[in-house]
Amino acid sequence: MSLKINLKKNVSDKSIKNYVLFTDENFKIRGLNGLFLNKFSRIINETVANIKSKEKQIIQFNFNARQKIILIKLNDKLSPLENEKNGALFYNFIKSNFIFDVTFIENNFTKNLKENENFLDEFFHGVKLKSYEFNKYKSKKNKNFFKITLSIKKKLSNFEKNKRFNSLIEGSNYTKDLVSEPGNILHPDEYAKRLLQLKKLGLKVSVFDKKKLKKLGMNALLGVGQGSIRGSYLVVIEWNGKKKKSKPLAFVGKGVCFDTGGISLKPAKFMEDMTYDMAGSAVVVGLMKSLALRKAKINAVGIVGLVENMPGGNAQRPGDIVKSFSGKTIEILNTDAEGRLVLADALTYTEKKYKPEFIINLATLTGAIIVALGSEYAGLFSNNDRLSKQLFESGVKVDEKVWRMPLHKNYDKLINSKNADMQNINYVGGAGSTTAAQFLQRFILNKTPWAHLDIAGMAFSKYGGALNSGGATGFGVRLLNKLIEDYYE
Repeated sequence: MSLKINLKKNVSDKSIKNYVLFTDENFKIRGLNGLFLNKFSRIINETVANIKSKEKQIIQFNFNARQKIILIKLNDKLSPLENEKNGALFYNFIKSNFIFDVTFIENNFTKNLKENENFLDEFFHGVKLKSYEFNKYKSKKNKNFFKITLSIKKKLSNFEKNKRFNSLIEGSNYTKDLVSEPGNILHPDEYAKRLLQLKKLGLKVSVFDKKKLKKLGMNALLGVGQGSIRGSYLVVIEWNGKKKKSKPLAFVGKGVCFDTGGISLKPAKFMEDMTYDMAGSAVVVGLMKSLALRKAKINAVGIVGLVENMPGGNAQRPGDIVKSFSGKTIEILNTDAEGRLVLADALTYTEKKYKPEFIINLATLTGAIIVALGSEYAGLFSNNDRLSKQLFESGVKVDEKVWRMPLHKNYDKLINSKNADMQNINYVGGAGSTTAAQFLQRFILNKTPWAHLDIAGMAFSKYGGALNSGGATGFGVRLLNKLIEDYYE
């Protein structure tokens, strides 16, 4: 089902199907006088007074034979996040109760707008985030849509014109679309082709194919994709929102479009979920799209490595040794530890080419992080306390939480190799997420502030969260946008 928000002045009573009213914590309705005829106002007040289930956040009752009243309880001094969650809760309510047409009346939220001019924008941002659906491959689509009308006499909501909120919706939904696509559709060739379309937004997009990558010496990345009939790519997306040449903010994403595990084949059960092993790259792409749409006043670069990990006749073997872009050699002990190989080359290239202010990489890197943190926090590993603090605080503000995990030189012995500079897994066991992060850190050569976000538990949800539906979550787009807004823009 889709969602339409109509912004209109003066909606006549005859056209209104269902009224939505905001209340205080005791379900007292603000601005009720003058909103309806006195007898109707009395009916509403009496009905509300007799409601027993006031612990609920949203309540509905019949106003008359053809109209409902829906009450949304608001706490005093709402934070932006609480306001967005109220919007998401409201969307769930109207969807579960099959209410397809509702109208908000101005008198009832004038006070909220005076206290917070973004009140409606935040609320409808939550509605929009929660209403995402991926149904493009269903032959029979539900043609119902939810229509929300705002009856505002003096001031139209800025929601439809608000670049910040709309760019976040566009970026988050683009990320979700990419993650939701099946592997036979969004393989590396198609993915690279789609990213070229972002040029029309003012982004500079450069695609490095196998030939160019081989010339650059990105053998770690190329090794992962050599068993596939599809191409392997490094795609660079640049946004220059500052006239002066300042150091860009750099974001790097793992884009394994499908991960079978290669020769170290994964179990068949749940392997279909490995379409989302490119979620790290999708977050980077969604963020860059969002920055371009809202004309962010920063310089940023997004770099994604796009490969497919298949067990073909030319596939990489356990025991192979490859020379990375950095010049360091890697012994491949397990071909299913492939994401770190893709990121290794991308990280060194990003640091060497762009000399950025910081590098943040995102990847669905380890199952071990799900064991440690479940689906509540992404794992954060970093060589910089300041950047870690900024990421943690930004995550709390938008409910995309991260938790810092340890890095230490003592873990290095677990990935040292007898035959090469390092090996791609820890054979001893334990600390799987940390040793993966420790591996990545070896490819940051010049002490650039760096953070690795392991989003394996956050990129996809069977059940959905407060601000996202089930499936692809878009985790990371709003987090990184908030980081940029609060600390770098």
